[in-house]
Amino acid sequence: MGAGLKKRGRELGLPFSGETGAYNAITDVPGVEVGFKTITKNKGEGDPRPGVQTGVTAILPRGRAASPAYLYAGMHSLNGNGEMTGAHWINDAGYFVSPICITNTHSVGIVHHGVLKWMIDRYPDFFSEQHNFVMPVVAETYDGVLNDINGLHITEADVIDALDSARSGQVAEGNVGGGNGMIAYEFKGGTGVSSRLFEIGARQYALGVLVQSNFGKRSDLVVCGAPVGELMPEDAIYDEIMRREMGSVIVVIATDAPLIPSQLSRVAKRASLGIARTGALAANGSGDIFLAFSTANEAVDLSKISVVRQITAVEDEYLDEVYRAARDAVEEAIINALLAAEASLSVNPAGLTAHTIDHDRLMNLMKSRLNT
Repeated sequence: MGAGLKKRGRELGLPFSGETGAYNAITDVPGVEVGFKTITKNKGEGDPRPGVQTGVTAILPRGRAASPAYLYAGMHSLNGNGEMTGAHWINDAGYFVSPICITNTHSVGIVHHGVLKWMIDRYPDFFSEQHNFVMPVVAETYDGVLNDINGLHITEADVIDALDSARSGQVAEGNVGGGNGMIAYEFKGGTGVSSRLFEIGARQYALGVLVQSNFGKRSDLVVCGAPVGELMPEDAIYDEIMRREMGSVIVVIATDAPLIPSQLSRVAKRASLGIARTGALAANGSGDIFLAFSTANEAVDLSKISVVRQITAVEDEYLDEVYRAARDAVEEAIINALLAAEASLSVNPAGLTAHTIDHDRLMNLMKSRLNT
């Protein structure tokens, strides 16, 4: 089984295509580490404050590197009703220098501050002696239905805890980190991961994905080609609040294949295809923002930059395998987030429940669909 107590999509028998890495997670890309700070405070008896269901997800692209180093990256905004800091420089220069964190919409500022504090403490000479600066990558989705988002409960210490907890290996899913208070397809959503192995020129590479899934109307949900959302209409939480979709999705794609920024931007675009396979339409209120980075090519010590740098990159004509891996892993990560989540009570309005998707019912519907 995966990192949580619930079975993941492949363990249930969902017919996802492609070969995964050992963990079926973004951590199948060597060096990538993931950490969480999950904050859950239930409303106590006599306590007028709403409950807290939020957190921070941290991704260290090169693990605990000895010094800050840039990674080639590209991004894509399918629908820009959201935030990912550092995006302008990634679009211009094609790289970033920091961990990646994901949280709730109203906590971007404190998480940005916390990442800087963590880096300044970890690399004091880089900042004080060399007069360097970084622009952290922090993304968000809205958890104000299940979380007291206006209470601003995340602290700098929570961000540092998430970063310090980052590890390789299996990655928890569902109600963890920034995904704690999220809703997807009107079920409980959250954090999901997946990976793919692929070959180019007789060499094997890995591509891993982490999503913070918080989007979609129930009636649009598709699982492995089956329109199961239409067949599971009960307890669709937004029908009790408003008729339109509320939410967003952040996708982070990592690979050890040597790719340059323009290629990584194209890989990031393919997240759109994986999301579309689950039924989404990138609604007006949704922030659908995707980042892809490569851990290949030697990390550049920013204090010792040479005049000329040699890099390697996959020839464009061989990128289809990378695109396929990105599309398929994004689709599976979104479904894994749904399958791992635990039901949560809403805060605003109070008393509603974001239910978890029923595994047995889902698989019965899938079997019926596949046998027709």
